[in-house]
Amino acid sequence: ESEAAPLATRFKALGDPTRVRLLAMIAAATDAEACICDLTEPVGLSQPTVSHHMKILTEAGLVTREQRGRWAYYRVVGDALTSLGTSLTGRAI
Repeated sequence: ESEAAPLATRFKALGDPTRVRLLAMIAAATDAEACICDLTEPVGLSQPTVSHHMKILTEAGLVTREQRGRWAYYRVVGDALTSLGTSLTGRAI
């Protein structure tokens, strides 16, 4: 039960198709890392809108954010994704 709230936050963050796409793009990128500058065009949204989606994914603990100069770089938190799969099946997916 103590893990239900954080898990619900992560699932809620993934309740938006754009955020699912962004997470998948980052996971598929070299070193599972992507610059915000490379994420806006593929999803067809403005940089502020993509930044908003990335903030939600970051707050949910699904990605980490690192500022490098004027650009933000995001990396998938693998353990967070594993915990989502485990929570549903009782075993890692």
